[in-house]
Amino acid sequence: MTTETFEFQVEARQLLQLMIHSVYSNKDVFLRELVSNASDALDKLRLEKLRDDSLDADVSDLHIEIDVDKEARTLTVRDNGIGMSYDEVGQLIGTIANSGTATFLKELREAQDAANAEGLIGQFGVGFYSGFMVADEVTLVTRRAGEGQGTRWTSRGESTYTLEKVDDAPQGTSVTLHLKPADPENQLHDYTSPWTIKQIVKRYSDFITWPIRMVPEKADGEDAPEPETLNSMKALWARSRDEVSDDEYHELYKHISHDWREPLETIRLQAEGTFEYQALLFVPSHAPHDLFTRDFKRGVQLYVKRVFIMDDCEALLPPYLRFVKGVVDAQDLSLNVSREILQQDRHIRMMQRRLTKKVLSTIKEIKTKDADRYATFWREFGTALKEGLVTDSENRDAILAVASFATTHAEDEPTTLAQYVERMKDGQDDIYYITGESRQSIENSPHMEAFRDKGIEVLLLTDAVDEVWVDAVGEYEGKKLRSVAKGEIDLDGEKDEKAEGEREKQAEDYAGLLGWMREQLDEDIKEVRLSARLTVSPACVVSDAHDLTPALENMYRAMGQEVPRTKRILELNPGHPLVKNLNEVYKEREDRSGLVESAELLHTLAVLAEGGQPKDPARFVKLVADRLERTL
Repeated sequence: MTTETFEFQVEARQLLQLMIHSVYSNKDVFLRELVSNASDALDKLRLEKLRDDSLDADVSDLHIEIDVDKEARTLTVRDNGIGMSYDEVGQLIGTIANSGTATFLKELREAQDAANAEGLIGQFGVGFYSGFMVADEVTLVTRRAGEGQGTRWTSRGESTYTLEKVDDAPQGTSVTLHLKPADPENQLHDYTSPWTIKQIVKRYSDFITWPIRMVPEKADGEDAPEPETLNSMKALWARSRDEVSDDEYHELYKHISHDWREPLETIRLQAEGTFEYQALLFVPSHAPHDLFTRDFKRGVQLYVKRVFIMDDCEALLPPYLRFVKGVVDAQDLSLNVSREILQQDRHIRMMQRRLTKKVLSTIKEIKTKDADRYATFWREFGTALKEGLVTDSENRDAILAVASFATTHAEDEPTTLAQYVERMKDGQDDIYYITGESRQSIENSPHMEAFRDKGIEVLLLTDAVDEVWVDAVGEYEGKKLRSVAKGEIDLDGEKDEKAEGEREKQAEDYAGLLGWMREQLDEDIKEVRLSARLTVSPACVVSDAHDLTPALENMYRAMGQEVPRTKRILELNPGHPLVKNLNEVYKEREDRSGLVESAELLHTLAVLAEGGQPKDPARFVKLVADRLERTL
């Protein structure tokens, strides 16, 4: 057969060099990765055979086999699972750009300790390449179930690899490692030692559903021994809590999540009655790098009577809990169930409701009992959880009960809405918030001036989803959620006749300027009015109470939805010298053409102050430069 040679892409070569020179102190993980890949291949074949009974594949004895040859110094991990076609080998093994290699390399360099570095192997789907930590050469032979021809892939982990079609490949995949010499000082053990292999399998892969077999060493004069099964294959979710150690739970989590750090929390659930199922769920301690990408795969696996059915079952938990990993094993579903059937099945909907409530109640328990663990959870997954405030009205109160937000009350301590309400000032009827890109930018916003002056607490919301959920929720315990950058704001409380009189006098004094500016800026604004929220800045722009904010408009446009551009309101600070002088000059001059640029500049400065962009940056720069020139 013709052998073709291909070059690795640049990033793949960088990754291979890192693997070969091993940034990982624990090289044993290579076997964990190869066994995990073999287990996935067996799961996929079982599922494929359930869906297509005509598939020409032997599923009578699905297993993983480990074979060592001390003389040749090779170790082979073999499965009789789904296998790969020639094209799939080229796509999945020959190139790894689709595994997030660039992100992997970046995070690998930033990993602060060996444990974090080790965890990145599985998380980014590059586990196969960990074989180069212990091998000078790797050979993969595979044949996809139902096909007649196999493929051999070989590489020394340098700049190239070879692909060759072969006729005698058995169903499934075998990976043969030509091992480097043992080097105990560098944690490179003798991986031809059966004892070492058993210890690694017991540590990392004991719970795997499929038998992992190895032929024991043959003693002199004995017949060839029978293969020995190295793993217990016990379904941890089916065993009582006191029979399972935390370490065993954590190893299961690592296997199904490909995150080799400890989970933050383990959640068990057993439902009995008319519809029986068991669930073993995990809350990770770190958010995956692709949590907010469209292609992110959810982590809950579906089993039926301990038979693997589906890897990323979207119907079992709502999208805002997509970070939860785990296993759900149902007793009364069909083995031939499809995603379409799951979406319509009332039992599945019932399971989703109960699993969702269980996860939320567990998060609430963490929040109540362990502030540090809750802080970790909210930092990593709070943004995703807040999506549920928009999409899950049934559990909105439960989500709000575990949600916390940055606030002007304290720089480092977030607050709950319940705590905010407890601290509200006498006469304060609303919960005030402001949205923006960062805490620093919104704390310095002109919209905050009167609130800061009067010591009124404001929630500081900086996630994109915050723009949406505040409108969806609307109120909390009878208190309206109000943006400090929308509508008219009156913080004076009880009516002060003197203050009322002063405002009426100012309104009358500024009426001409406000009307004239409204005409000049008609293309961009719908109203000019005096402000009750400004104490320092000359002007600010605000949205009407029921209008979309600019950030929300941009968000909809980014999603491909056309929304009309909303004109906003320009508010002027009557106590600011710039505004006072502008009003005086307006009243003194009949020819006000020279003031048009001043009105335009004042409006653009207000847009900039809230983090917006000038409509015409070049014109704005020219106007500012001209003004500076006149002052010199």
